[in-house]
Amino acid sequence: MAKKITMDSVHAFMNDKEFKRENMEVNTNGDVTYLRLWGNTIATKTKDGRLYIDSCGWFTNTTKERLNYLLYTCGLSLKISQKNWLWYLGDEAWNGSKIYVNKN
Repeated sequence: MAKKITMDSVHAFMNDKEFKRENMEVNTNGDVTYLRLWGNTIATKTKDGRLYIDSCGWFTNTTKERLNYLLYTCGLSLKISQKNWLWYLGDEAWNGSKIYVNKN
């Protein structure tokens, strides 16, 4: 189960609403919405629905939890997992760099 702060911040992100609590922040300028963890942009959503995720080099359980809940909320079958200290996005090894995730 995701933490309340994860659920609240992802809900704000999905609805393009400003949010700030503890280590999470959501900002929007009307065209792009940003999900930030400790000031690092871990997800970006454009007005036309493109979604990007990024670990920002932080391979932590918190980063993984936030991104996995976002993927789940978007209805995507992708999930970030970890094996032998390596991260996987779905079945593919992922180095955590910014990647486009198809919302459809």
